[in-house]
Amino acid sequence: MKKVAIIMGSISDMPVMQEAIDILKGFDIETEVDIVSAHRTPEKLFDFSKNAHNRGISVIIAGAGGAAHLPGMVASMSPLPVIGVPVKSSNSIDGWDSVLSILQMPGGVPVATVALNGAKNAGILAAQIIGSHDKCVLDKIIFYKESLKEAVNKAASELKK
Repeated sequence: MKKVAIIMGSISDMPVMQEAIDILKGFDIETEVDIVSAHRTPEKLFDFSKNAHNRGISVIIAGAGGAAHLPGMVASMSPLPVIGVPVKSSNSIDGWDSVLSILQMPGGVPVATVALNGAKNAGILAAQIIGSHDKCVLDKIIFYKESLKEAVNKAASELKK
C-alpha cells in the first residue's frame, strides 16, 4: 500500500492539517503524521527528507506557517512529490508570508502549493498522484468527484423549489 506523509512545522498546524488526514482516510490511503520543524529540528528534517521514499512514502504533504521553509527544504532533499500547505499562523503576516515562501521555489525544486489553509486539497492532490498508477484509488477519486457534482446539482434543485 502507498502511504502519504503529512508533516507540519508545529503542533499548532494540526487543526489545518487534519483535513488532509481525513480526506486521505476517506480514500483508504495510509498516512504517516509527524512534526518536523525546519528551524528547530533540522537533523530530523534531513533524515525524514532523505529517507521517506525508503519507508514506502509516495507523496509528502508539508504544512508550515510564518517563514514556511519546511516544504521547500523537504523538496530540496527528497525525490518524492511535495505538496506545500501554507498555514495562517499566529506569527504570520495574514498568511501571505507562508503562501509566498512555499509558492516561490527556485527552478529545480518544485513544490505543488495549495491555498492558504488548503490541506483538504493537498490530500486530494496526493490521492490523485497515487491514483495515476493505482486503479482502486483512481476509482475512489472518480466517485468523490461525482459526489461533488451531485451535491451542487441537488443544491441547485433545492434552490429552485
